[in-house]
Formats: sequence, C-alpha cells, structure tokens
Amino acid sequence: CKSAGSWDTHGNNFNCLKENLLPEFDRAYSALIEDLNDRGLLDETLVMVTSEMGRKPKIGDPRSGGISGAGRDHWTHCLTDVLAGGGIKGGQTFGASDRYGEYPLNSPVTPADVTHTVYHAMGIDDLIAYDKLERPYHLLDDSKPLTALF
Repeated sequence: CKSAGSWDTHGNNFNCLKENLLPEFDRAYSALIEDLNDRGLLDETLVMVTSEMGRKPKIGDPRSGGISGAGRDHWTHCLTDVLAGGGIKGGQTFGASDRYGEYPLNSPVTPADVTHTVYHAMGIDDLIAYDKLERPYHLLDDSKPLTALF
C-alpha cells in the first residue's frame, strides 16, 4: 500500500482501502461496538470516527499520482462521519451529496454542528466560556445539534 499504512491515500487509493485499511478498520470498529453493547455500555458511550476532510471525487489528480496513480486528493466540501452509541439511533444515514459526491445536496453539516451534536449527546446544549474580562460567550452559538440522529 503506497500510503504506508496511513489513511493519506493519495496514490493507489482503491487497493489500499479495499485490501488493507477498510478490513482492518471494520474488524476493530465492529469489535469495539459489539464489546460496548455486550457490556451494556453502548447507550452511554458515543463512538465517533471523523476526519478533517474527505477525498476529491475526481480520480487521477496530478497531485495524487495522475491517472495511473488512482489517487484522490483532499476535499473539504463533502465527507463522512460515523457515530454509534450515546443515544444515536443505529442503521441510519444523514444527509446526501450530489451525484458526483462533490457537494451536499441540502442541509450541509459543519464541523461546529458535529461538535454540538457530541455535546448534545452528553446533555450539554449550551457551553459558556469567559474572556479575559470575565464576559461570558457561548461556544455553541453558531451551530446546531443534529437531533434527528437521536
């Protein structure tokens, strides 16, 4: 795997994922979820897999080895997060992309929304911090929790 075991698969993207990265992830993630469930801890434990970006829909970007490299560059407009437990209803998807996987079709979700959702799962719907002059400000003001997931 050209990515040397990391998820930064600029080249040989599909083989790296199919043959190495995804099977390893699937075994570890499913074992964790099953273990938490068997111990009765899944309802009170939120497990989240996320990244700061997705992968560019266009295959063969020059930065990613060109056509023969079968790579995909970084793409911040559309990506996937996985959430389980912590009150999240299982077996659902949230949101959709356009037919090319480039941009959200509707209701785009921001990183702040995902953060707010994590706090919501912990029962925290307002998070207040204080500046140097002890004035309060709300850290979750510009976001909304994804309550449809619960």
